[in-house]
Amino acid sequence: MSSFDAARLYFEHAAEHMGLSQNMRTLLLTPERTLKVQVAIERDNGEIGTFIGYRVQHNSARGPMKGGLRFHHEVDADEVLTLASLMTWKTALVNIPYGGAKGGVTVNVHNLSHGELERLTRKFVDEIHDFIGPDKDIPAPDMGTDAQVMAWIMNQYSKFHGFNPACVTGKPLELHGADGRKEATGRGVGICTLEVLRRKKMDVKETTFAIQGFGNVGSHAARFLHDHGAKIVGVTDASGGVWNSDGLDIPVLQEYVEQEGGVAAFEGTHPVDNDELLTSEVDVLIPAAIGGVLNVENAPHVQAKVIIEAANNPTVPEADESFAKRDILVLPDILANAGGVTVSYFEWVQNRQHFRWDLERVRKELDRIMVESLNKVWDIAEEKGVSLRTASYIIGLGRVGRATVLGGM
Repeated sequence: MSSFDAARLYFEHAAEHMGLSQNMRTLLLTPERTLKVQVAIERDNGEIGTFIGYRVQHNSARGPMKGGLRFHHEVDADEVLTLASLMTWKTALVNIPYGGAKGGVTVNVHNLSHGELERLTRKFVDEIHDFIGPDKDIPAPDMGTDAQVMAWIMNQYSKFHGFNPACVTGKPLELHGADGRKEATGRGVGICTLEVLRRKKMDVKETTFAIQGFGNVGSHAARFLHDHGAKIVGVTDASGGVWNSDGLDIPVLQEYVEQEGGVAAFEGTHPVDNDELLTSEVDVLIPAAIGGVLNVENAPHVQAKVIIEAANNPTVPEADESFAKRDILVLPDILANAGGVTVSYFEWVQNRQHFRWDLERVRKELDRIMVESLNKVWDIAEEKGVSLRTASYIIGLGRVGRATVLGGM
């Protein structure tokens, strides 16, 4: 099953509960525009490098489209379409005035020099600049991109359209970025986790956690939960994994990763791989890396009581069904990791107003939106007797559908 087929299956579950007509389902699923462009650059050795770039603009019924831009060797049209549609439901779910988009370039950034990465970024903007902008489609960082890449996008866009920092979010603070943007997705994961535990009457200080992925999202989620007394016993990343049944010292681990580039061989731990971590005996499992890690093979062996989807599409539908049958609660990605796009919205608002918020305000507004959204999802799930995932889609689809009807064809 492709990633889009999986996302469509979740969509159809919610659509059935809502009684949506087939015409409305087709309208909501079909992207408004799909771009596929050639991105050719001169490599440092004088050769020509040719890459394929994508931008899928899924839905603009509720406002300009919003979505990350990833540079990764596995980027393809199906993945970009899937993530664009998820962004449509995600922005509607947390009720910010955006539609969904996503973009990417099929490239292994580890094979590019700093100069090649900049040339690739600028050439990609050259190909799509007429289709993006603060009132059309606002890119943001994703896998393989960061604040520096966003700065290049802003600079290249300005050469065509003049100064307009709201054309992209996730920028460096020195170039009109937002305080709290880097931590936002991880903090949102942490806020949602605490609220889920409160709803389930579980004490965070008596709860054990395992986190798959210790990049920007996983590390900030770990730090937030650690600061609230959580015992995080295992984490993994591309370098390997570490385990300590007494709990990891997350601040020290973060410093270690900054110096060594990965969690492997962290002092006072023993190694653990991804398969072991995902099926470990913990209360809460947080997949925070790539999609499809919870699958048909390992789902029956997952022991966690709660799964918080910090990554996009970490659970395949068959695994989701398995978890439902075993009463394992799953908080879906379109809610759990919505903190990033929420603070991107705050950055866009600040850029449009030419007025900067302080970190305290950013965190306060983010926390409020995440808690309100989770509580609404929880209440809908209980009222209709559906999963948190289906309840999330019901809310998102409902808001996009109503905006589409009210706006007219």
